[in-house]
Amino acid sequence: MALFNKEPEKGQKIQPSAGPQPSPVAPPVAAQPQPAPTPQNSSARPAQPPAEGRAYLDRGSKINGKLSFDGPARIDGEVDGEINAKDALQIGESAVVTAQIKAASVVVAGQVSGDIAAVQRIEIRPSAKVLGNLTAPVLVVHEGALFEGHCSMQPEGVREDRKVTVFPKEERMAQAAAGGQKQA
Repeated sequence: MALFNKEPEKGQKIQPSAGPQPSPVAPPVAAQPQPAPTPQNSSARPAQPPAEGRAYLDRGSKINGKLSFDGPARIDGEVDGEINAKDALQIGESAVVTAQIKAASVVVAGQVSGDIAAVQRIEIRPSAKVLGNLTAPVLVVHEGALFEGHCSMQPEGVREDRKVTVFPKEERMAQAAAGGQKQA
């Protein structure tokens, strides 16, 4: 019996019936492989839900509060609150997120209002609208994306420890003059 087997049973025999016989040109219906159904509007949902072991919030999902993900996650619904992900986080085109986001990496294709901090990278796709501050060592903003906010490409700890040296005005003038003489 093939209830739990992913492959069709081999060697199935079709019993002849007393009714009219199918034409010899057409194979029996049971022997034809059925094509996988495709979404009617494939442009609205470019990616299928993630594979096993991944979190997925589909359209129609509305969540208020604090979300935590240990593995990769994709959001296509609405989230209001805070999101923490230890792995990759993907914000789909249909997503509307109003939250502070912290993750290893973030890809935004929908709408995000709030600050985003990533350990590895942030990518803002052409369909994205991001209103908030970004912090990541790598930032990719595709043409057509909307981004309003500030960006820092250094980790928090490095920014706080950064030292600024200001030279007295006389030294700056001397350095500028020396640089100008070398170029002439």
